[in-house]
Amino acid sequence: MSEPPAKVLDYSIELDRRYRVAADGGDAQQLPRDFAPEHLTLAGLARCTLASLAYHADRAGISVAMSSAGATGRVTKRSTDGRYAFVDLECRLDVELAPPPDGETQRTLLAKAERDCFVAASFVAPTRYLWRVNGVETG
Repeated sequence: MSEPPAKVLDYSIELDRRYRVAADGGDAQQLPRDFAPEHLTLAGLARCTLASLAYHADRAGISVAMSSAGATGRVTKRSTDGRYAFVDLECRLDVELAPPPDGETQRTLLAKAERDCFVAASFVAPTRYLWRVNGVETG
């Protein structure tokens, strides 16, 4: 039996001469002048991880009542090929899950959120995740 074809998700942006960005044909938004491409990459990592969590939580009958995230990254020459790239990444997430899952369900849910964030999966360097769930930091 063959596998069904993989889902394909296409995205597009347009960046105009004034550095306004529009996603998938939407309205152009002005980015702050100090927003570098690296900041956008880190924002993508944080947002993708939260979206992955929301997807898996919904499938488990759990809602993500509130969430916030931050990410940091270090760019320098990689020792493997001498190219500049992210070599260290950290994503910090603070979420409220309802109803609060038991320990095993929570560990499984967070692992799936990390695994299925395709932005993180696109990096060569691994992402270190720090979770705070319902006010408690996970280990």
